[in-house]
Amino acid sequence: MSARLRQGLVLGAALILAATAATAQNYPTRPVRFVVPYAPGGSTDTLARTMGTKLSDLLGQQVVVDNRPGANGDIGMTIVAKAPPDGYSIVLGYIANLGIGPSLYEKMPYDPIKDFTSITQVAGASNIFVIHPSLPAKNFKEFIAYTKANPKKVNFASAGVASVGHLTGELLNDMAGIDMQHVPYKGSGQAISDLVGGHIKVMISGMASTLPHVRSGKLVGIVTTGIKRTPATPDIPTIAETFPGFESSSWFGVLGPAGMPKPVVTRLNADIHKSLQDPAVAKRLADVGFEITYGTPEQFTAYIQSEIKKWAKVVKASGAKPE
Repeated sequence: MSARLRQGLVLGAALILAATAATAQNYPTRPVRFVVPYAPGGSTDTLARTMGTKLSDLLGQQVVVDNRPGANGDIGMTIVAKAPPDGYSIVLGYIANLGIGPSLYEKMPYDPIKDFTSITQVAGASNIFVIHPSLPAKNFKEFIAYTKANPKKVNFASAGVASVGHLTGELLNDMAGIDMQHVPYKGSGQAISDLVGGHIKVMISGMASTLPHVRSGKLVGIVTTGIKRTPATPDIPTIAETFPGFESSSWFGVLGPAGMPKPVVTRLNADIHKSLQDPAVAKRLADVGFEITYGTPEQFTAYIQSEIKKWAKVVKASGAKPE
């Protein structure tokens, strides 16, 4: 390589780096697309829209929530994985896409680590273990004893095969030495309706959809699945209080395409944290069962990697297959 060509390449690289730095410093100069890989109205959509309004103020540009449902969230995730890594397309990832999917599917359209830039984890949400009042158990200890005395006779519902509720039930089977039988539904709505009607006796589900029935007395909440009790249900113990180390919380985080400029990632990380700290945003999220979490991009990447390992064991043990 000639000295002139080498100098030209060095100069070209320097100019590209300078242009990238200038662009990142001025970020953002236009609206930011915030992809939600699920339909409007669900927990992911609620979280994105609640934090997105405040985030628009902080960034000085509109954050436009773009619902792209389908293929269990893979459509929306893939859109962002293939977008330009300039910070104008971000996605609200979910445990199912980032933690469970890699073990469930033989081939995914994206790699949760290699194809994304982690920005920050934003929230977690404990699930709740609810039973119909007709079941002869009024607390978790009694439920475990009843289930052990009646192997394969206690059915539990979930929103579908390999859903968080399904795999949480399988994880409990393993840790508690019980043998509940899974009954998958196509979504949580019909499952909850059948549970309230007494057609099925047990379900592990998100709090937003089941707490109203617990508070009305139609269902009994016996435990939650996070590592600690939640502010929304301080009187309901966790499974971890009986089986130390048990944790199966839903979690959410913001990511962008791989290769985003570090200054853009830093700006988004800081402003997302500020949006979540806003009192109105924090109250709204707490009211529907979210627990706000913060962290660096590196911490979020490490957490995703740990969750992939954790759920790989559960998926394998359960024999779960994609629907």
